[in-house]
Amino acid sequence: MIKRFETILLEEAFEFIQKQNLKSRSKILQNIRRAEQHADPKFFKKLNTDIWEFRTLYAGIQYRLLAFWDKENKNNTLVFATHGIIKKTSKVDKREIEKAENIKTSYFKNKKNEKL
Repeated sequence: MIKRFETILLEEAFEFIQKQNLKSRSKILQNIRRAEQHADPKFFKKLNTDIWEFRTLYAGIQYRLLAFWDKENKNNTLVFATHGIIKKTSKVDKREIEKAENIKTSYFKNKKNEKL
């Protein structure tokens, strides 16, 4: 199966996954792999123009990893998972989306500065 993108877990996303029990961790990582191969909103859904979420429902708990795309390299599309949350309401909290947007802005600013 061909991967549509490669997922990079930033520190907070990695730590969030590590805090979960083994079965939940496995399910989250399995769903990330599925999202990399299939365009299915069950696993990966757009929240706004810049931020997406990896979605996992396991044992009645809704795990979310917020993420953004880096498509600057046409040969290797990257998706960066910024951080994770356990979703308790029907919508993702605006503060969580803003946090992901801020991380995205910092990422591209640092990437631009590295090129200079």
